[in-house]
Amino acid sequence: VPGLTIFPALLPPAIQRALLDCLLHRDLSNPHHQTNIHLHYTVPYPPSTDPLQPHQHRASFFSPSATNLEYSPKASHPPLTTHTFLSKKLRWITLGAPYDWTTKTYPPPPHPPFPEDLKRLFYRLFPTTIPDCAIASVYSPGDTLSLHRDVSEAAAPRRPLVSVSLGCEAIFLAGADFGEARAHVPCVPIRVRSGDVIVLQGGARGAWHGVPKVLAGTCPAFLREWPGPGGEYEAWEGWMEGRRVNFSVRQL
Repeated sequence: VPGLTIFPALLPPAIQRALLDCLLHRDLSNPHHQTNIHLHYTVPYPPSTDPLQPHQHRASFFSPSATNLEYSPKASHPPLTTHTFLSKKLRWITLGAPYDWTTKTYPPPPHPPFPEDLKRLFYRLFPTTIPDCAIASVYSPGDTLSLHRDVSEAAAPRRPLVSVSLGCEAIFLAGADFGEARAHVPCVPIRVRSGDVIVLQGGARGAWHGVPKVLAGTCPAFLREWPGPGGEYEAWEGWMEGRRVNFSVRQL
């Protein structure tokens, strides 16, 4: 597919773990960022660890202090616990400008700030990328992502979409057709592994793509015990073993 570039194993194991720590400990616990749970519940947050910066320095949802948080349904939804939230319900987190899946748009500014350390990381890897927003998607074996086009960002024709895979391997489909209809789009299957980075730019920025399969039992050993082993998050040790996190970075 012209404009699609794959960088196998671009992120070393230490960076992969650090990125997971940022996304799922720090950023998930920051009320500035949204999740799919916010659509249906008023989400409580773990206690602050820094009274001077309460939004940026909170305990992780994986910490014991978050065990008994009470999530208030916005409608006739069943009760939710932190255990169910993390083990079954968490599907995505938005960083920076929050994407609206219903309207396929971004709200007007001002937007929540994009984490500076992640912005620096991606700029150093890809100097044409200065992230404004990102989506961290959480998959388990059996989950799929249907063919779609990421064209909601005004900068899409000019700036790349950078997609990082963490955890279990998956089959990524990229369509060679850039038209409006997704029926009968000829696709190229690509097996993506933890640490791989896919860049969609140029003509491929508007290409159809999706994930029809997450491969069970393929999480690399260095991530399998995350957020463990041991320590404060011992109760959640092995959470990552059956999951894939895809982090896609965009510019508005």
